[in-house]
Amino acid sequence: MTSFTALQAAPDAQGHFAMQIVDRDVADLPAGELLIRVRYSSLNFKDALSATGQRGVSKHYPHTPGIDAAGVVEHSSAAEFTEGDEVIVTGYDLGMNTAGGFGQYIRVPASWAIKRPQGLSLREAMILGTAGLTAALCVDKLEQAGLEPQNGPVLVTGATGGVGSIAVMLLNSLGYQVSAATGKAQQGDMLKRLGASQVVPRLELQSGAERPLLREQWNGAVDTVGGDILCNVLKATRYGGSVACCGLTAGVDFQASVLPFILRGVNLLGVDSVELPLVVKASMWDRLSLQWKLPNLEALATEVGLNELPAAIERILQGEQVGRVLVRLD
Repeated sequence: MTSFTALQAAPDAQGHFAMQIVDRDVADLPAGELLIRVRYSSLNFKDALSATGQRGVSKHYPHTPGIDAAGVVEHSSAAEFTEGDEVIVTGYDLGMNTAGGFGQYIRVPASWAIKRPQGLSLREAMILGTAGLTAALCVDKLEQAGLEPQNGPVLVTGATGGVGSIAVMLLNSLGYQVSAATGKAQQGDMLKRLGASQVVPRLELQSGAERPLLREQWNGAVDTVGGDILCNVLKATRYGGSVACCGLTAGVDFQASVLPFILRGVNLLGVDSVELPLVVKASMWDRLSLQWKLPNLEALATEVGLNELPAAIERILQGEQVGRVLVRLD
C-alpha cells in the first residue's frame, strides 16, 4: 500500500476545527477511475471555508480540502487516460466531500479530469486554478453579452483576490480599460502593474445604498464579492451593460430594485465553474493556454508547502491574501 501526506481538517472534542498534516493511505481514498499523484494545488476561499468546518461546503470530517489539483495519472481504469498523463481537476466534488488537492494523491472519476493543455505547465495551471477558470468564464459571458473594448471601462471588484487579479490581467490583455476596486489601498501600484488603468476605493462602492440608481460609470463588471457592493455595481452600470457575478466574500444577500434592469437594460450574469460540463471546462482551459494565455503568471503567485498552508488559510479568511497561493505537493 502507498502512503502519502495530506492536510486534514477535523473538529476536536469541543467542536473547534483544527488543521494538521497527517499520513494517509491510498487505499483509504474514495472510488474512482483515476489515481492521480498531485504535483500542485491552489488555495481558494472555498478551501478555507472547508478547512474551518463550514458545513455548507464540506459535510464530512476528518477531511482533506483542495478544490484544485494538477498532477500525473498513476493508475487508470478509463480508456481515455493512461499512466503518465498529466491532468487538471477542478470543481465538481473535489475538496468538498471528496478528498481534495491538499493531499499528495487523489482518486476521482475520469469525468472530472482534463488532460493538461500543451500551452500550460502543471504549475501554471494551478496558479490559474479555479480562480483563473472563473475569471475566464466571466469575461467570456460578458463578451457573449456584447462587451467590447471600445465600449468603455470594465470594473473588477475584489481586484486583489484570486479571481479579481486574474480578471484584471485578462481584461487588460484583451484591450479593455480596467477599473480595479479594492479595500487594500496599499496595493494600488500592484493593480496598475497587472493592467488596471484606475484603482477604485472599496468605500466608493459602498455608498449610495439609499438611491435606486447611480451615475452610469462602467460598461461591464466582473463582481467577485457579492453583497451590497454588487447592488451598487448594478446601479452604476451603463445602459445595456452586463455584470458577471461569481463571488460572495461580501455576503450572499443583496437588496436591489428592478430599475437597473428595466430602465437601463442591465444584465446580471451568474457564473459557476464547479458543475460546468467538462467539455466547456476543457474548452476554456484550451483558451487560457493559447489565445488567452497570460504572461508573467508567476507575478501573481505565492508558493507554499503543506506545512505553510494553515497560515495561508488564515490569511485568506482575514482578507489579507493578495493574488494567488500555489500549493506545492512534492
